[in-house]
Amino acid sequence: MIDYFLEIWTAALNIAKGLQVTWRYLWKPAVTVQYPFEKLAPYAGFRGTLLFDAATCIACALCAKACPSECITLESRKNEQGKRVAKVDWYAVDFGKCNFCRLCEEACPTKPKSVWHSLDYEVAFHGREDMTRCWQEGTPFVGSVYDRKTKKFKKPKSHLQVQSTPARRSA
Repeated sequence: MIDYFLEIWTAALNIAKGLQVTWRYLWKPAVTVQYPFEKLAPYAGFRGTLLFDAATCIACALCAKACPSECITLESRKNEQGKRVAKVDWYAVDFGKCNFCRLCEEACPTKPKSVWHSLDYEVAFHGREDMTRCWQEGTPFVGSVYDRKTKKFKKPKSHLQVQSTPARRSA
């Protein structure tokens, strides 16, 4: 009989402990956000989508050499004599292979960096072809997708820009 009342006492005590925790958190401000209407800003070291600036790139290919997954390809521009100049003709990143290690950004010698990981975490791809982004001079930072049917570059329809995160990290 004593065991029965002891068990009831223990259960009531545990319920009171649980309600105490609930009461304590009830008065604290909410830490969740109403996604997708509200979005959290990622922390400073976050490695989001890889972006590229063709106007800054000097076509040194250090980013492609530093990439362990070999997802970066580029071709330098050539002048009328066929000699290589310090500008990129096209640049491509295969996000299906990218492991977001940030070695490409660290290897880039330009200031500001011509390739960098943004704070964008809302990238969606509709297919494998959307995962390969291409840049040429004048292409926006998010890149373009090569359409094999029309053989033209087009704006990716699945890339969403996160709120007002800066395009580049401050050094």
